Amino acid sequence: MKRLLLSGVAFVALTSSAFAACPAVTVSDPMGVAAGAFPQQYELAEFQKIASCTLEFKGNPASDALNARIRGNGALPDMAARLPSEPLVVAPYDSIGKYGGVFDALSNATEAGTSDFMSTRHVNLVRYSDDLQTIVPNVAKGWEWNDDFTQLTFFLRKGHKWSDGAPFTAEDVKFWYDNLALDSKVREKPKDYVLVGGERMDVVVVDAETIQFNLPSPKPGLLSHFANHYAQAFQPKHFLGQFHPDVNADADKKAKALGFDDGRAVIAAYYGNSDWMDTPSPLLSAVDKVAGMPADTMPTLESHIIVAENTEGRHLVANPYFFQVDTAGNQLPYINEQDELYVAESEVRLLKLINSEVDYKSQSLNLDHAPLMMESQEKGNYTVDLKPEIAIPTFSFNVTSADLEKRKVFGDLKFRQAMSVAMNRDEINEVVFFGLGAPQQYIAFSPTPSFVDKTTEQHMAQFDPEMAKKLLDEMGVVDKDGDGMRELPNGDRLVLNMQVATQAMSIKLVELVGQNWKDVGIDNTVKEVTTDEYRSAQSANKLDVMMYAKSQPLAVILGISELFQPPFDNYFNLRSGMLWGEYVDSNGSAGVKPPQYVYDMMADIDKFQAAIVGTDASNEIGERLVKTMAESLLFIGTVKAVAPIYHNNDLKNFTQFKTQSYAYYRSYPYRPTQWFLDE
Repeated sequence: MKRLLLSGVAFVALTSSAFAACPAVTVSDPMGVAAGAFPQQYELAEFQKIASCTLEFKGNPASDALNARIRGNGALPDMAARLPSEPLVVAPYDSIGKYGGVFDALSNATEAGTSDFMSTRHVNLVRYSDDLQTIVPNVAKGWEWNDDFTQLTFFLRKGHKWSDGAPFTAEDVKFWYDNLALDSKVREKPKDYVLVGGERMDVVVVDAETIQFNLPSPKPGLLSHFANHYAQAFQPKHFLGQFHPDVNADADKKAKALGFDDGRAVIAAYYGNSDWMDTPSPLLSAVDKVAGMPADTMPTLESHIIVAENTEGRHLVANPYFFQVDTAGNQLPYINEQDELYVAESEVRLLKLINSEVDYKSQSLNLDHAPLMMESQEKGNYTVDLKPEIAIPTFSFNVTSADLEKRKVFGDLKFRQAMSVAMNRDEINEVVFFGLGAPQQYIAFSPTPSFVDKTTEQHMAQFDPEMAKKLLDEMGVVDKDGDGMRELPNGDRLVLNMQVATQAMSIKLVELVGQNWKDVGIDNTVKEVTTDEYRSAQSANKLDVMMYAKSQPLAVILGISELFQPPFDNYFNLRSGMLWGEYVDSNGSAGVKPPQYVYDMMADIDKFQAAIVGTDASNEIGERLVKTMAESLLFIGTVKAVAPIYHNNDLKNFTQFKTQSYAYYRSYPYRPTQWFLDE
């Protein structure tokens, strides 16, 4: 085998009474215990062997009371029956925690500004360690690649259970892939990350604890995808499967008896029509009023499960079957409950942070929020860290606009070049980012890989308003009525509709760019909208200018190709060329045919993902991808800078993040299950 990465597989359980109680190892004080195969964590047998000890398990004293709030759960068995026989042993950062408390979180709305909070309870087969380079076991205890990266095998934990006590097995992974991810009646179009070069994988159950992904072509980045993405590679077959016709012949009959059209309507109520993990629970739907439905939310493997939800927020309690323990044998998580509040207004969110009503926040915090927050740190008993962002605030013109005259102009490379050089990025850096950023062009990758020529990073990123005016004149976008603003070549008025959702971009930045464009004769209006309004208008192809923070690290792009395939991202982020995407998805039966360079990028990203990263072949393809993206100016970058991360000082075992970013799924590398509240 070319790459064998298994944690604890070679060890056997140690139960000898001659071994002492285990030392309470932490990252800050390893107590003389050597590191395991992976940083800051151990498999049980591995830890007991290295520390010459026997770990005794202890549960949260409040587990029974918390479990009673999970509708559908029965009485709790003892700890031995709740934990896997091979639990993951986590070394806390600073100290063994204490149980209790309510973690207070703040989101914008049901599906807006929520990822930082979701990441605190998230699990997947594997994850990135906090160095953002090392992939480590999580739900899976290990994995194995074959020699040519066409077969990836995961080894699961024996005895692992869902939050309702039902067994979690390889069947739950196969059910997610075959019956949800690839079922066109559940999800109209499969996500690119469940495909390899546009083709499906064959997912095989080897046994209850072994699941095998057989790929039609090499894709080494598939493992990285499972380590950083919010979409979990498993769903509860015992729960959702009872409503899937391919799993249960009586699925539709059972659903209709509960008042649904068919079984897939029940699946949609619990799982949603997307892969976003915080789809509103059935507490807000008819399901809550239907006798016979076993639970408000479907079972989870996450650290906490939703038990209450309304239009103002959600409430969660600790999962009594969670698979992690600390080095003293305490079942994680330490924090008993989580409370999520929805606040749409950015000023109100900022006030709540200053008043120390929140325990952790990073998403939707722009750098222009930082001075006010930092002034009140000591008084408010919280800390604000400024960390590098991976994404860069980016603009895009609607090259498939429903307005055909605008489509001609936006589709002309000269126009996009003019709009790029009209931006005063140095001024943006000083005014919006306090001089802490670096102006650059959008190149899709961030941080910049070694194969990228630095000149590409600055392509058309200079401030040159005279060049902008010249390019616009050459296009025939000139001021025909003498009011100082330019018209479309046919004489129609040209006013750019600029809607900004401050979740992902500072309105100050948009206003500065709007003024830069007015200075070269392109009129525009700037309006702040909610994230949902922005996403809806973008998806409906109704915007002139799209804007959002955008870019992904190499590790993510190796597993997900969406930045190089129209519409160049998913619903939640910055998209462009919506009708190009429709054309590609429909094999030309709808939409607008993209130019050849788009097809070239689509072919290149497949080749890039199939290559071994760091090789000459990989670097050559990567350099070509970046050059095509930068020179097309489909997306126009501004300034890459830093952004705030906020946490309450009563939140312990909190560590310094390396980035303020979504790319590695926010807090996921920093192990929030070992956070605790010391109030």
